Amino acid sequence: MKFQHALCISISFLVSSTAACGGGQPQAVGPAPEQASSSANPGASGIIDQTVESLTGETVDLGLFRGHPMLIVNTASKCGFTPQYKGLEALHKNLHGKGLAVLGFPCNQFGGQEPGSESEIESFCELNYGVTFPMFAKVDVNGDDAAPLWKWLKKEKPGLLGSEAIKWNFTKFLVDRQGRVVARYAPNDTPESIAAEVEKLL
Repeated sequence: MKFQHALCISISFLVSSTAACGGGQPQAVGPAPEQASSSANPGASGIIDQTVESLTGETVDLGLFRGHPMLIVNTASKCGFTPQYKGLEALHKNLHGKGLAVLGFPCNQFGGQEPGSESEIESFCELNYGVTFPMFAKVDVNGDDAAPLWKWLKKEKPGLLGSEAIKWNFTKFLVDRQGRVVARYAPNDTPESIAAEVEKLL
């Protein structure tokens, strides 16, 4: 599938190898990543030790993104903020070559705004917004069944008044090269409005 191939290219860009993607050609590599040290940065191991599932069912080790800034977003196809896919894709296209990894995680916990299957989500993102950044399988971000990655993100960077709960779709977490969560953005913080802060990490 076109979208699956795009995910493979994104990952091969990070590891400088086609082996992880069954032969996809790597994109031009950005600056050499700084290797995070979990002993020097206790928070760093929290994200690189995580595994997640892609939209097409493959297990992805987030250790592949070691040393790269990440913008991690919970997404939905039928939300008022859904047009932010366009801005996220622009960030990916403009900054991927400098090392940025934009990672999307569909979630159906807010107003049932992501009811589709993984294949339907893939088609929607590709056809409507030309998304080529890595997208992953649907997750819960709140509650007992929240994905471990999202439990960690919320703990590392609580929201207003110390609340950890995600309030709505398109909440964004910015992770630096050392694996530290340096910012948490509300759903109405658009990709365009945070682009300058993202670029500072590159």
